[in-house]
Amino acid sequence: MSWRGLGLICLYGTGVLSISAAGATVSAGFVCLARITGMTTIEKRLWIETVGCQMNVLDSELVVAALRRDGWTMAPSRVEADAVFFNTCSVRQHAEDKIYSALGRVRTEKRDRPGMIVGVLGCMAQKDQDLVRKRAPWVDLVVGPGQLHRIGGLLDEIRAGSGPRMEVSLNRTAGSRLSVAESFESYDPDRDPQMRPTPFQALVRTQTGCDKFCAFCVVPGVRGPEQARPPEAIERECRKLVAEGCREITLIGQTVNSYRWNSGDTTVRLSDLLERLDAIDGLNRIKFVTNYPRDMTDDLIEAVRDLPKVSPYLHVPAQHGCDAVLTRMKRGYSIGLYRDMIARVRQAVPHASITSDFIVGFCGETEEEFESSVALVHEIGFRNSFIFKYSPRPGTKAFDRQVDDVPESVKRSRNNRLLEAQTQVSLAGNQSFLGRTVEILIEGLSPHEELNIESLGSAPAADTMVQLVGRTTCDRIVVVDAPWRVVGRMLLVTITEVGAWTLSGTRTALETLNDDRDSFQEGCQATGNGDVQTLHSIDLPSSLSERDETTLPLTVEG
Repeated sequence: MSWRGLGLICLYGTGVLSISAAGATVSAGFVCLARITGMTTIEKRLWIETVGCQMNVLDSELVVAALRRDGWTMAPSRVEADAVFFNTCSVRQHAEDKIYSALGRVRTEKRDRPGMIVGVLGCMAQKDQDLVRKRAPWVDLVVGPGQLHRIGGLLDEIRAGSGPRMEVSLNRTAGSRLSVAESFESYDPDRDPQMRPTPFQALVRTQTGCDKFCAFCVVPGVRGPEQARPPEAIERECRKLVAEGCREITLIGQTVNSYRWNSGDTTVRLSDLLERLDAIDGLNRIKFVTNYPRDMTDDLIEAVRDLPKVSPYLHVPAQHGCDAVLTRMKRGYSIGLYRDMIARVRQAVPHASITSDFIVGFCGETEEEFESSVALVHEIGFRNSFIFKYSPRPGTKAFDRQVDDVPESVKRSRNNRLLEAQTQVSLAGNQSFLGRTVEILIEGLSPHEELNIESLGSAPAADTMVQLVGRTTCDRIVVVDAPWRVVGRMLLVTITEVGAWTLSGTRTALETLNDDRDSFQEGCQATGNGDVQTLHSIDLPSSLSERDETTLPLTVEG
């Protein structure tokens, strides 16, 4: 599943799990009673909000699943929760500001209900540590991403009267690489199918951490050294997900294509892992994000070319079009290397969809240097780009050693100009799809249709025609009118209209419903007896710029 632009609302019994790409915020809620001993019951209700990338979204899913096994259930709203968690991001200042603002709002609720536990999880917790409680003393729990496996026990201790707790991993300079790595434990508990936002798409972690140390990026510090998961564990998890009805798996890592697992004399690369997963019966699509340009090796490109289930979609951030800026960013490659990588991809996979990230207004960026990024967008013809204004981050080399000397007004202007260039390129690239028939995986309702369904208060009947959204194998968004029953299935659609960010089409007479399961209908039709009800919508982008940083989530790449 590509989580860019994906928003979801899933109703579980009497509660709600909502995941919205607008604001990159994830909230979850569900209410029931947990039996503790004998006839005694108490409520242990949880509310969690997530800001950030796919890694954070997956962490939240796994935390909730683990706590459900400990007897916690999800509250219908924050004000009814016994524990409120914020899973945080530190990549940009705006993401942190949103969390501290949210903590300010929850202060009143904490004062009215002092027994409520307030927790800060994830990257900001690891980065700020004691500062979290200095700025928000009512926070009870601070847990970094390398200590998420301890949350259940920490909650029990706080509820037993231990007082506030903080568990974070070692700083990168606090010990040897091995000791620091050991303090960042990979968090991969058993998945809970009910906690996946959709039954037919899933994120799967290939590795944790990052060793690239780009000058602007906090990820190596807050996520720790890069550590690969065993390929057997990844394959086992994917097979279990497929058995539960998953059709599309997205492998995620800070630099996913740097995946290496060494065992004796054997090294398993990402290309080898993809070959294993491609052999799983019942799995339709495999994606992987985010890629580092220097690690886009020929064997990986050949895997994308040769393995039928691997999507020809490559997110490979360039970050800038000028060698001098790339050097200041400590990206570790030149534009010449990037162009060579793109040429190798295009030669092997001519139809590949390539996307990028760009930072504008980095330290010392001149007008001429900025124009190099504009020129690169036109030259490469990216399907889209995620564009961000530089945000200085404490603890990074750029923050410590370089001057943030580009005025905010200039950053904003360059952000808009680069977005305009990308809009032109994206629209031109999509023109070739007019009249073509493409296969899409239907992901859910369009935002317009979601509003209609919400006003009705119940899921539509299986054959009701609704406006749905799906994605092509190259990750283009397609809007189509089709029966509600096809959500979660593959559909053939003829493209009739194109825009810069979305395509529109009509379904063909032939639907590729090659599915001997009815997992979606089993999971999504309301029965009135507490069975799962699911409604979900895709947030259609109006742009691919950060704007106010509430547009689209992405895997942060160091």
